[in-house]
Amino acid sequence: MRAIVYSQTGDTDVLSLVERPVPTPAAGEVLVRLQVAGVNPTDWRFRRGTGPGQPTPFPEVVPGQDGAGVVEALGDGVTDLAVGDRVWVYLAGWNRAQGTAEDYVALDRARVVALPDSASLELGAFLGVPVLTAHACLTAAQDGPKRLSPGALAGRVVLVAGGAGAVGNAAIQLAHWAGATVITTVSSPEKAELARRAGADHVVNYREQDAATAIRAIAPEGVHVIVEVAPTTNAALDVAVAAPHAVVSIYANEANPDMTLTVRPNMIVNLTYRFLMLYNVTAAERENAVAATIDAVAAGAIAVGQEAGMPLHRYPLEQTAAAHAAVESGVVGKVLLDLV
Repeated sequence: MRAIVYSQTGDTDVLSLVERPVPTPAAGEVLVRLQVAGVNPTDWRFRRGTGPGQPTPFPEVVPGQDGAGVVEALGDGVTDLAVGDRVWVYLAGWNRAQGTAEDYVALDRARVVALPDSASLELGAFLGVPVLTAHACLTAAQDGPKRLSPGALAGRVVLVAGGAGAVGNAAIQLAHWAGATVITTVSSPEKAELARRAGADHVVNYREQDAATAIRAIAPEGVHVIVEVAPTTNAALDVAVAAPHAVVSIYANEANPDMTLTVRPNMIVNLTYRFLMLYNVTAAERENAVAATIDAVAAGAIAVGQEAGMPLHRYPLEQTAAAHAAVESGVVGKVLLDLV
């Protein structure tokens, strides 16, 4: 089978295409023949590491966390899936040498999820890091739901920073499904249209208007959950629009790693900051996110493609380096690898 590997950190030129034997699933594992794989910012961040030329945690690393395909074989003890079933996989490369930039991956049963016939494989490849991260952000409030469902966020206002990004798009779709009023910020009319297609009720272009004034006009009592992609830039905005006891869910960092907070304004509204990395959330948070994602997919509440505000950019496996470069450059939409 084909696999993309790297054995030291660095630019995209450390990636190479190799041939490997198809793995055999161990007990409790599922062998998946991947057809589509997702590319996420963490893929190129892990590949770059802290600098070029550093050793990798395994002799060779296959990048990629997300993907979708069909079950090829079952390890001993796996009885609730069948060969030929359509599935999506998540966190395939976390603490492992084998990710999803390869034709076949053998994974623990818990990281393999049935994909209904109504859902495309492209959607399946989107459901891992972006959607599970979005769910963790939306359920971080102390007094909020721990698992999303229709009506779970009814009466709440959610602000999604960067609604045209992958996590932002997923957060809009999930929050809309859960009954929230969804506000999002964007930087251009084109991104505003994508956010509307995702289901945002209100879109604020922060380059054309004062974002805090616009958001307060929409939500005079403030917003309850803030899904934050740019905490350093938006620290003052977040506290200015937060409702009492709101939560700011931070899932990304910027080039400037330092975030400055003024104590008293945050204290007055009892604002909570939750820093979230999907790989390190609790097992219960991850299980709730997967379960809610299954329900949302079954309900047709999550989609990908231009019509859902998430344009697709497709590359063959042999062009994984170009796919990584596209994500690193900030391309708007979801980057996918085609493995068939």
